[in-house]
Amino acid sequence: MSMINSLRRTMAITTKEVRQLRRDRITFAMVVMIPLIQLLLFGYAINTDVRDVPVAIVDQSDSAAGRWIVEAIKVTQVVSVEAFYETSGEAEAAITRGEIRAALILPPNLTEKLANKETLGQWLVDGSDTMIAGAIMQLRNMPLDQITGITSKQASTFEVALFYNPEQRSAVNIVPGLIAVILTMTMILFTSAAIVREREKGNLELLITTPIKPLELMLGKILPYIFVGLIQMTIILGLGHLIFDVPINGDIAQLLLGTLLFIAASLTLGLIISTIAKTQLQAMQMTIFVILPTILLSGFMFPFEAMPKPAQWLAEILPATHFMRIIRAVVLRGGEISDMRFDALWLVGFTIIGIIIASLRFNKRLD
Repeated sequence: MSMINSLRRTMAITTKEVRQLRRDRITFAMVVMIPLIQLLLFGYAINTDVRDVPVAIVDQSDSAAGRWIVEAIKVTQVVSVEAFYETSGEAEAAITRGEIRAALILPPNLTEKLANKETLGQWLVDGSDTMIAGAIMQLRNMPLDQITGITSKQASTFEVALFYNPEQRSAVNIVPGLIAVILTMTMILFTSAAIVREREKGNLELLITTPIKPLELMLGKILPYIFVGLIQMTIILGLGHLIFDVPINGDIAQLLLGTLLFIAASLTLGLIISTIAKTQLQAMQMTIFVILPTILLSGFMFPFEAMPKPAQWLAEILPATHFMRIIRAVVLRGGEISDMRFDALWLVGFTIIGIIIASLRFNKRLD
C-alpha cells in the first residue's frame, strides 16, 4: 500500500507540473521552438561551402581575354562580381569598407601573359575571414583550359595577396567576433530580467508610487550596463592583443563608438524581452532563443555569404550581424564608422525603436 500511495503522490505532482507547463505559454513555446529553430538553422541556413563571395574586377587590359577570365570565374559560383574599378587602389578601399571581399587585378599585358602561359593576374583578398580567404585561394590554380578551352599546364594561374591576416591565423578572425557574441549574451541576459526582477521582488509597487516615467525607467535600466559592456570589450580585445597577437589597426575612438552603439541595441533588446516575460526563467529562455540565431547567423562561425537569402534577411535584423561587420572593419582593416554607416545607422534605429517599444509595453501596474 505504501508503494501505491507513493506512486499516487508522484503522479499528482507530475500532473500538476504538466498543467503548469501547459499554462505557461512562453515556456511551452520554447520547448517546441528551440529545437525547431536549431534544426532549421543547421539544416538549411548553415553552410560551410562558401559561394557568391562579393568581389570586384580591375581589368587594366580591356581585352577579350579579360572578359573571358571574368566569365570563367563567374562560372565557378565561388564569387559574385559586384563591381568594376579602374585602379587597384579603389579596389583596396572597397575591401577596407567591407563592400567586397576580394578583387581580381588583371594587368595591361594580359594577352601576352596568356600566350606565354604566365601568371595572369593577382587576387587581393580580405584575409581577416579565413573561410572566405580559403574559398578565393581555390581559384589560384584555376586551369587555363577553363579560360581558353586549350589544355595546358601551369603552376599558378593567379597570385594571391592576403590583406590583414596573411598568416591565416583563426584567432585574428575569432577574437573581434567574440566581442559581439559575449556582449550579446551578457547585455541581453542582464537586462531581460530587469523589469521581471522588480516585479518578483515587489519593487514594482514602489515604482508605481513614484513620478518616474516609463522612458526614464528604461534608460535608467540601460545606463549602468553600458560600462559593464565596455569593460568586457576591453578585456577581450586587450587580452586577445597580448596573448594571441590580434592586431588593432583602427582608431580607439571609432572602436568605442561602434561598441557603444551595439551595447545600446543589445540592452534595448533585453528590455523588450523583460516587458514580455513574466518570470526570470521565462526571460532566460527567451534570451537563449535570441542568442542561438545570433551566434549562428551573424557571421561569427559561418560565412554570411554562404547562407541562403532568407537566412541573410533574418541575420540583417539582428544587431550582432551589423556589429560583427563594424568591429572587424575597425579592428582588423583599420576602417571607420563612416565606412560602415549603414550598419551604424541600423544599430541607432534599432535602439530608438526598441526603447519606444519597451516604454509602451511597460505599465506601472501589478497585473
